[in-house]
Amino acid sequence: MTITQWLIFILIIQVIHGLGTWKLYIKAGRHAWEAFIPIYNAVILMKIINRPWWWTILLFVPIVNLIMLPVVWVETARSFGKNQYLDTFLAIISFGFYNYYLNYVADVTYIENRKLEPKSSSGDWVSSILFAIVAATIVHTYFIQPFTIPSSSLEKSLLVGDFLFVSKFTYGARVPMTTVALPMVHDTIPVLNVKSYLYNDRIEENKTSWKNKLQLPYMRLPGFESIERNDIVVFNQPADTLLDMNDFNPDRNYYKPIDKKTNLVKRCVGIAGDSLEVKDGYVYINGKQNELPDRAKIQFSYNITLKGNVASYQRLMAILKTYDITDTPYQASDEIFVVQATEESSAKLKNHPNIASISRRVTPNEVDGNLFPRVPQYAWNYDNFGPIYIPKKGATVQLNMEVLPLYKRVISEYENNKVTTNGNQILINGQAATSYTFKQDYYWMMGDNRNNSIDARAWGYVPFDHVVGKPVFIWMSWDGLKNPRWDRWFTTVSGAGERTSYLIPFLVLLAAWFGFNAYRKKKRNS
Repeated sequence: MTITQWLIFILIIQVIHGLGTWKLYIKAGRHAWEAFIPIYNAVILMKIINRPWWWTILLFVPIVNLIMLPVVWVETARSFGKNQYLDTFLAIISFGFYNYYLNYVADVTYIENRKLEPKSSSGDWVSSILFAIVAATIVHTYFIQPFTIPSSSLEKSLLVGDFLFVSKFTYGARVPMTTVALPMVHDTIPVLNVKSYLYNDRIEENKTSWKNKLQLPYMRLPGFESIERNDIVVFNQPADTLLDMNDFNPDRNYYKPIDKKTNLVKRCVGIAGDSLEVKDGYVYINGKQNELPDRAKIQFSYNITLKGNVASYQRLMAILKTYDITDTPYQASDEIFVVQATEESSAKLKNHPNIASISRRVTPNEVDGNLFPRVPQYAWNYDNFGPIYIPKKGATVQLNMEVLPLYKRVISEYENNKVTTNGNQILINGQAATSYTFKQDYYWMMGDNRNNSIDARAWGYVPFDHVVGKPVFIWMSWDGLKNPRWDRWFTTVSGAGERTSYLIPFLVLLAAWFGFNAYRKKKRNS
């Protein structure tokens, strides 16, 4: 729904609320009209149920309001003496329409100074858990989200098994677009392995399904930074589907909402307005080779052949790890293994007595048909790609049949236009077009592990409305279940120089805090 449609929907809800509670407002010593005034009626209701006024704010926060509304329904019933388990059940199962029964049928009396504490330990537990979920959901949605590195595409910068805190507010927290979803769960409910949100993903029903009418339009709170070149960014994968997140065909049948697409983390090597080209695996921006920060280490694919006695795969892994080559190698032929390594590690590896030769795998003339934009005239591959222009909000490009494949997905899917062709003529929303002005910024996200990363070279530009946040902190890191990487615990993601762990200072401060609390409690009880 659009903002206007949502405002109309909210006004209808206010009328429904007023019709179902106006007599209850009067019994609580208020005026009937107060039940009908949007927002104000919620503030007054908080006074009636003896709850703080700021609960009103929570009623308008997406996802959080799914928790708060049933709480308010139950609290309203209890404020008028209906505090049995059956009353609680009816208030929830009727989606608040139990208030109509209290308003028009039941003979109820307002209890002004009722006790707010739960009458049982189970009630206390439920109350505590509910508000812990509310607090955690707000933090998770608008401030900091935990994230786990799932793949080695940023190996050496971020490792598989790193646990991150991602700042939502750095680039501006995105307001959830999917309004009916399980709190703090992304797209799938763990164990049950079913969707965690209400939405019809089938493309042919995308515009007509009532479920999809509940979607909020894209909105983002103000941030204090713009995405800069070489920032590591968490974003929703633009080409994600429920069938296969690596199926990039534009005529796919299943579409997720933007905020429920799979979260990925890559390095932003090109920002809006840049001209980008990849030559022999190195990125060039506006004609100059991109200079990465010192913590970033580019890896390439290398062929290695062995000599001497390498008795087992485990022995080969031990040799590679000696030179900080940690990606799992694969066997390309009887004699050749393929490893991912930095230039520094590969130069050292060739001197090992069990390595007969090592050479970088470069594909200067080979065409990869599975790369963006998937048309024959762009004969690109992972090592040699582009040049391309990265769209910038407000910038205008000239359109013709040759460049259309580069921007068709942007214009149609990300900016919601209908793009068709009639011979050599391009039609946008049925009108002939020779140019197009972009409505938002776009970015080019790539992995540092250049030959072992599915990234923008496969699915193209990343729109700003797909950006989730900026990883800022590694709070835990494991190389398998039994091997903690202590040197990476409590370290920053970005920064110059060697990574510094703040784990010991954190533990010292934590011990001091517990010690101070114990001392204060002992002194208070003495």
